[in-house]
Amino acid sequence: MSEPLNDKALNQLFREARTFNGYTDTPVSSEQLHAIWDLMKMGPTSANMLPARLLWCTSEESKGRLAALSSPGNEEKIRKAPASVIIGMDYDFHEHLPELFPHDDARSWFASDAEARKVHAMRNSSLQGGYFILAARALGLDTGPMSGFDNDAVDKEFFGDQPKVKSNFISTLGYGDRSTIFDRSPRPEFSKFNAIL
Repeated sequence: MSEPLNDKALNQLFREARTFNGYTDTPVSSEQLHAIWDLMKMGPTSANMLPARLLWCTSEESKGRLAALSSPGNEEKIRKAPASVIIGMDYDFHEHLPELFPHDDARSWFASDAEARKVHAMRNSSLQGGYFILAARALGLDTGPMSGFDNDAVDKEFFGDQPKVKSNFISTLGYGDRSTIFDRSPRPEFSKFNAIL
């Protein structure tokens, strides 16, 4: 049985962690990107389908291309962040299931149902996006997830050669500058949004 994490770890992952609008100049290395993936890939997805496809924008050129397709409030955040990532989702994730879920013929569950694949790809890539945020925090990095961008334009620009891959959301990544965050928004008590049956 696992032991509960201590308060320091819980603070880093949840209580004191924030969504950042700006970062210090400290760069993010490719080794750190690999380390994030090596943690986030361990999070559960349905039948281990792992539908997320990540594109890491670290060059000024790639960040500029992504920023140009984002809303005005997000454009500068992307340009100035050490890195940004596009969390995409592969509607043809089922083609990888013989490798990823060898316990059963899981490919056949989705092969003839394109709509079910879209639903599962969205749900499970969103889960993986959450794992990305927690993995980055666990490694001492900060994130700025956002949905203010032109999905169709991003898909064409970055996934044009993969028509079955679509963007879900994007996030900046780096070492957060605490002067760029707002006061924490309310987090309701258990009774407001929960019920125990």
